[in-house]
Amino acid sequence: MERPVSSGAALRRFLLVGLTGGIATGKSTVSEMLRRRGCVLIDADVLAREVVEPGEPALRQIVDEFGGDVLGPDGRLDRKKLGAIVFADPARRKTLEAITHPAIRERFARRLAELDEQGFAGVVVFDAAVMIESGNYKNVDRLVVVATDEATQRARLEARDGMSADQAIVRIRSQMPVSEKATLADYVIDNAGDRASTEQRVEQVYRALLADLAARSA
Repeated sequence: MERPVSSGAALRRFLLVGLTGGIATGKSTVSEMLRRRGCVLIDADVLAREVVEPGEPALRQIVDEFGGDVLGPDGRLDRKKLGAIVFADPARRKTLEAITHPAIRERFARRLAELDEQGFAGVVVFDAAVMIESGNYKNVDRLVVVATDEATQRARLEARDGMSADQAIVRIRSQMPVSEKATLADYVIDNAGDRASTEQRVEQVYRALLADLAARSA
C-alpha cells in the first residue's frame, strides 16, 4: 500500500518502520532477525518499563492515583498488583494509560532525536503490539505486520503459556484480528512456517526497506 510521508520523515535520514502483529505470531523473533541485520530496535514494552522506574515522574503519578500498595518492598512497581486493578476496570485502565502513554511518547521521541543527532541513516524498527489499535501506525514510514493463522497462534499459546485451547482462543479473539492488521501493512511476514522460511522472508523485507530508504533519500 502507498503510505503518506509521516510527520518529520522528510527531516530524518533514517527510515522509521513500525513492527506489529498479534499474540504468539512471533513478532519478537522477527524483531531480533531485523536487529541482527543492523536495524536499530526500539521496543515499546521496554519504554513502558523504563518510564515507571523508581524516580520517574510517571511512577509518582501512579502511586498518587492508585496508592502505595502497587509498589513492592523494593520501591518498584508491582505490575501484577496494578494489573489486577486496571484490567478489572476499563476506566482505571484509561487513567493509567493517561499517565504512562505521554511519558512513553516523550521517551520515544527522545530516542529518535538521539538517532538524528548521531546521523543514523539506516532502518529504525519500532516494535509495538498495539500500534494499529492506538493509531500510531500512521506516524511511521513503513508498517510491517507479523502474521500467522489462528491454529498456529493457539498451538503456540498452549505450548508456551500452558493455556487450554479454549483459553488460547479467548485471548486471541480478544485482539484485533491479524488478518485485519495485515490489510494495513506495507509488508507482511508470514511466521507460520519454520524458522528458515521466516528468515528468508525477513531478508526480503529488509532489502525492500533499504530500497525504500534509498528511494526516499534520492
